[in-house]
Amino acid sequence: MRKLSGIAVAIIIGVALYFTLVWGYDGLRTISSPSYGLDDVWRSQFIFAIGNLFGLGPIGLIKLAAFFGTLKLAVASICAVHVLDRLRVFIGGKPDSEIFEGGLILVVLISIVSVGPAVLSQNAELVREATIQLMLAAVATALCLVERSHGRPAAPAKPAIVTELAATPRGAPWFSPFR
Repeated sequence: MRKLSGIAVAIIIGVALYFTLVWGYDGLRTISSPSYGLDDVWRSQFIFAIGNLFGLGPIGLIKLAAFFGTLKLAVASICAVHVLDRLRVFIGGKPDSEIFEGGLILVVLISIVSVGPAVLSQNAELVREATIQLMLAAVATALCLVERSHGRPAAPAKPAIVTELAATPRGAPWFSPFR
């Protein structure tokens, strides 16, 4: 069984570090801001577009901005946990990428939600930023799937045939709840 190349693992770790640092900074900036990041119009344009779509008032916009800031902070912490898990693998063990893939699903959802209003407002910078993040998430997900497929055994093992005698101790009464 062949291991995944070191370059692919380095790309996975690099993408996880990128989302840890960039989205962690953005999430902390959003949560620690008195207006939950709404003062930065360039980065919060999708919040205003979603708020306009749902008819949210000022309090609703603040709650929506806090929600997206919390999601970005959650994705950053998920990616940080994955980086620590990868460092644990260097000592010995097997990588567990299911949590990281869940974080990447959140990245994809947030990127799609943020790219829609950017396209409608014809803001090329926001479209570029969301598209790059979407592509990084796609590459990392594909490499995690390749890594998982390389970790499977080549031939599936035959399941053991369980007989009634093997499943119950000798002389045990048969279960019948209505006796």
